[in-house]
Order: sequence, then structure tokens, then C-alpha cells
Amino acid sequence: MNSRKTSPLAPVRNARRLVARHLASRRPSLALVIPTLHEAKNIQPLLRRVRASLDRCDVAYEVIVVDDDSRDGIEDLIAAISAQDPRVRLVVRRGERGLAGAVLRGWEETEAPHLAVMDADLQHPPELLPKLWEQMDAGADLVVGSRYACGGCLRGWKPMRHLISRIAVWMTLPVQRAGLRTRDPMSGFFMVKRSCIDGIQLQQAGFKILLEILARGEIHSVVEVPFTFGRRYAGASKASARVAFEYLTLLVRLYRQKGRTPSHAELELARTARERQQEQPVSS
Repeated sequence: MNSRKTSPLAPVRNARRLVARHLASRRPSLALVIPTLHEAKNIQPLLRRVRASLDRCDVAYEVIVVDDDSRDGIEDLIAAISAQDPRVRLVVRRGERGLAGAVLRGWEETEAPHLAVMDADLQHPPELLPKLWEQMDAGADLVVGSRYACGGCLRGWKPMRHLISRIAVWMTLPVQRAGLRTRDPMSGFFMVKRSCIDGIQLQQAGFKILLEILARGEIHSVVEVPFTFGRRYAGASKASARVAFEYLTLLVRLYRQKGRTPSHAELELARTARERQQEQPVSS
């Protein structure tokens, strides 16, 4: 006779596994990419909240974590989650660095017609995902989680950092299209239709992929959803002088594609703004 006791929660867990596997068998309509670098301490609470939020939406989805070879145990953590929920999977990049490149790699790994990205540090609230999807499902080409839209907030930022960030945003206005400008073109929290960026070679280096999508994508409608930009849950900011340089490189290239060369004063202003912003302990 088997004397092993069965946990009263076992039927619930088994039911959840069956539901997850059934949902995973559906072709995803939405693929959320989460780039990581030394984010093992964040990934479990993040994925728990992401799945709880997206499960409220009427959408078949998958979550693709793209890790830049952190070697911090994240592979084992996600393997355990994937065993319970096949909608979550990991892609590891070897010998590569950069948020934009990681996002693009994740998007290459899926055929979902709707693509999304968010940070792994929980500064982007996963509970906003249903609101982003609601606007996307209603037909928007691009939905941006915005810190600067009416109702958005930058928690804990000093006045000088607000000013610097505003200057950096102001510098993007010439490369954004009239009628489609967003208040937060530097956001790393957004959803976009794949058809709007198909065939466009986006820059692999850097952190500000949304800005290039706004400037070069076949975007016809943009919706901003306000949110409060929180504090990092764990780990350290990835801000660096290289990030500032890559931003400036992208900005100059987009200016030139628009038939305009930024002045020396504009470049110096952008460089100073980005360098001062990168000095802050919380990444933008």
C-alpha cells in the first residue's frame, strides 16, 4: 500500500499545468521579449507578475527571455518555470551585449504578429500589460508605456534629472513624424505590430530601439498609456558612457536620414544630457 501523502494543492497545480500546456499549443499572437543581463534576482517575481497579467487578456502569448550570457543561474530558474509553463522560454546570446540587439534577437525567435518588450528590473509594471494589449487589440500600430503621458510619473527623480531627461526627449522631435510624436520616445516598454517593422534593418547597438521604430517604421497610429516608473527591484543599472555614445550615434544617423545634420550645439546638449542621465542610479 502506498503511504505517500498527496498534497491538497496537487490537483490545482496539475490543472494549471494542463491549462498552460493547452495555451502554449495555440499559435502566439503576442510575443513579449525581456532582455536580461545579471537579472537572476528579478526574473522569478517578474515572470510571475507578467504571466498573471497576460493571463487576464484574451490572447495567446509567449514570453521570450533573451539573456546576454549572464551565467548567474538564470538558465536554471527559467528552465524550472518553462517546465510548468511552456509559454516561457530562454534564448542565450554568447559574446554579444546590448538591449536593442537582444530585443531584435527575441523577435526573430517568434512568428507572433504582435511584438512587445519590457525591462527585467520591475521598473516597468507588468500589471500595465493588459492596458497595452487592449489598445493594440483595438487596432493601434504602436502602444507605448509612457512616463510622460498625462497620468505618468517618474518616482524619486530629482528636478535636475527631470530636466536632463526632457532635453534628451526634446532632441528627438526632429526625427519623429508630425502627428505621430510620442511624449516618451525613449521608453523601453511598448508593443508594436510586426508588419510595421518588417523589412526594416534596425540598429543592433544601443538601448533606444523605440526611437528608431518611431522614425523609420510604417507606423500610422500611436497610443500612449501612462505608468509610474518605479525603482529597480534588484541588481544594478546597465547605464554607461557606451550607452550614451550609442544613443548619440543613433540620433545623428536618424537626423541625417531626415535630411538634417544636427548642429554642434545640439550634439553637445544631447551628449551632456545623456551623460548626466547615465550618472543617475536608476536607468531611464
